[in-house]
Amino acid sequence: MTENNMLPDLQSSLLCDDVRQERNGKFMLIGLFDGLSVPQYPAVFQKLCLVNRWCCGQGEFIQESRIMGTDGVTVLAQGKQVAIRLPHDRATATSVEIFLNVKLETPGTYWVEVILEESMRIRYPLQAREVKQKSQ
Repeated sequence: MTENNMLPDLQSSLLCDDVRQERNGKFMLIGLFDGLSVPQYPAVFQKLCLVNRWCCGQGEFIQESRIMGTDGVTVLAQGKQVAIRLPHDRATATSVEIFLNVKLETPGTYWVEVILEESMRIRYPLQAREVKQKSQ
């Protein structure tokens, strides 16, 4: 980051099943998570998408995202470094990261972390619950 850069705000960070981009550039988020519910653990989630939207900044930045274990320390999934480019302070940038085959060993509180320029911008809980299936 150069001195002329102005750090952006993280407008939103959402975890979902999938993301599609229309021809007009709009993103469609499919299956937003408020938590994860599965019949048994350990559970493997074949695909988790993290969508981050940045605004009110200027310059080029490096974003990193990760999913942390229930201990808050163990990294379960680590995204690649993503370049965020905001040519002026009214521009927005949307990044989409895809985490594949994320294994959760137990129910509990996992954590999603978004880091910009090696500084934590947000850390939020992801509740994983065990839901018993009703017998028919």
